[in-house]
Amino acid sequence: MEELDGEPAVTLIPGVNSKKQMCFDWGPGEMLVCETSFNKKEKSEMVPGCPFIHIIRKDVDVYSKILRKLFNESHGIFVGLQRIEEELTGKSRKAQLVRVSKNYRSVIRACMEEMHQVAIAAKDQASGRQFSSQVSILSAMELIWNLCEILFIEVAPAGSLLLHLLDWVRLHVCEVDSLLADVLGIGNPSKHESFWNLVTILVLQGRLDEARQMLSREADANPASADMCRILGDLMRTMPILSPGNTQTLTELELKWQHWREECERHLQDNTFAASPALESLCKIMLGDEAALLEHKELLNNWYHFLVTRLLYAHPTVKPIDLHFYAQSSLDMFLGGESSPEPLDNILMAAFEFDIHQVIKECSIALSNWWFVAHLTDLLDHCRLLQSHNLYFGSNMREFLLLEYASGLFAHHSLWQLGVDYFDHCPELGRVSLELHIERIPLNTEQKALKVLRICEQRQMTEQVRSICKILAMKAVRNNRLGSALSWSIRAKDAAFATLVSDRFLRDYCERGCFSDLDLIDNLGPAMMLSDRLTFLGKYREFHRLYGEKRFSEASSLLLSLMTSQIAPRSFWMTLLTDALPLLEQKQVIFSAEQTYELMRCLEDLTSRRLECGEPDAQKPQEDDIETTKVEMLRLALARNLARAIIKEGSLEGS
Repeated sequence: MEELDGEPAVTLIPGVNSKKQMCFDWGPGEMLVCETSFNKKEKSEMVPGCPFIHIIRKDVDVYSKILRKLFNESHGIFVGLQRIEEELTGKSRKAQLVRVSKNYRSVIRACMEEMHQVAIAAKDQASGRQFSSQVSILSAMELIWNLCEILFIEVAPAGSLLLHLLDWVRLHVCEVDSLLADVLGIGNPSKHESFWNLVTILVLQGRLDEARQMLSREADANPASADMCRILGDLMRTMPILSPGNTQTLTELELKWQHWREECERHLQDNTFAASPALESLCKIMLGDEAALLEHKELLNNWYHFLVTRLLYAHPTVKPIDLHFYAQSSLDMFLGGESSPEPLDNILMAAFEFDIHQVIKECSIALSNWWFVAHLTDLLDHCRLLQSHNLYFGSNMREFLLLEYASGLFAHHSLWQLGVDYFDHCPELGRVSLELHIERIPLNTEQKALKVLRICEQRQMTEQVRSICKILAMKAVRNNRLGSALSWSIRAKDAAFATLVSDRFLRDYCERGCFSDLDLIDNLGPAMMLSDRLTFLGKYREFHRLYGEKRFSEASSLLLSLMTSQIAPRSFWMTLLTDALPLLEQKQVIFSAEQTYELMRCLEDLTSRRLECGEPDAQKPQEDDIETTKVEMLRLALARNLARAIIKEGSLEGS
């Protein structure tokens, strides 16, 4: 898969001038394209441009409601397969893997049937064609998957291989059932215009019991052909075939089949069916006559139906190793040089050649999304069929395809959650890819952000957790939800942002005189150590709580420590000193003489710095008067408290 066999398909953008130079920019799931003014070919000529910016999306299938069901259902099967990997041992391993494969196919078929109903009910032709095209793609996907299941997972041996291939054809060529119902729906089925076509199709599909029943109806309605119908019916009944419960060996089957074939040839040579060309043609088909088979090409529909019918009547004990020879010759005979093989033909041929890597490569090119190749490759990898195929950039084929598929899921607003599990099961590059993609998820709502955050935390993606918390904190600040912003900044362990939010809390307190989000601030716990400002906020709130509980001594000590430890922002010192006023005016002496000296030093330090910086000159006169009044009141209160404290402490020493 490293090389590119041909040029990629050209995507035409409606309304864009192909002569102009294009500007483009890649995104994780789409590309922006627009015209530029630069034009090498026509510099002098002003050509009117296209004013639009075009969005080109890959993996557009993720936007289909029906296909989203396919993605959701298959996700559960995929995750279940990864979980039971350790339990898959011995004989049960193969049975389990076949069961998983059938589960995948049932999901494809359910999706296909629903899409078919939508196509029938489509209100306009364009939508109907689009849905019908999707039905064809899903049908081809199931066809390929079923064949891979038979050849690579079930690994059917000679004998039972043909039985599986017959079931494969019958499942995917189902028009015969509706035709059978039409023919049996009239009083005399043998008079139906499609009667012999129906019998021929039943024989071509190896449904000989049903073909015999139809011949018995012909015998009842037409006594002249009764003997011929009975003889051909007996040949159908006695045709040897290896049934699932049969214990006969391939050699015994070959011997019985040879005798049966000789009997068919004898009837042809004796002109037993000469009076009925239809019955004679059926006998030739049962002999595996290629010319007779190709006469009914329109009833066979496709070359692989022709292949299985040819094997049934000419090579019933075909071995898997010989399949590719018969497949190639059947394709050549069926097409007859009149047309070239389609992409589906190439994929099926690669499967018959047991070239797994070519199957995956052809499917990757032909199909419109990565769902099919990602899940099929993962299943084949669990069958240990891809162990030796590593890609040159350090990953293997399974992981590469899963990464591509998961990347496409991340382009969708809700399916990205499925993509997480696919990245989880890519051991080489999965985590790195998840980190890159999860950072690009738009966090439109807090609920979505919490989902993303939970995913990151479960996987110890520290940087992504921090980044998401920062984004949410910033959004909360913009919406003036300071409590939420502080909570997110603490969760992000972002000291700088926690400081910013703490400053906003303090500024709001200065403006309103009270704190918001008290529950959060009261329960900061060890988180307050994240930054000095957050520590100050928590301790300052504790001061208010102590004051409210009339624990004045503890409150005063805490207030003084906030100032002397330099933890409080200098811009907040005046507020702290103002908070000290009620304590200074208490009847009981709260601050000791030494503590009062400290408060006085802080006040003088604050006023002297303001004078040096010229701050008062920058303020309005009214604000200047308020500040001056505060300073005078503080000085007076501090002087009184100092006198009271000295007297009290002197009295205590004297006693």
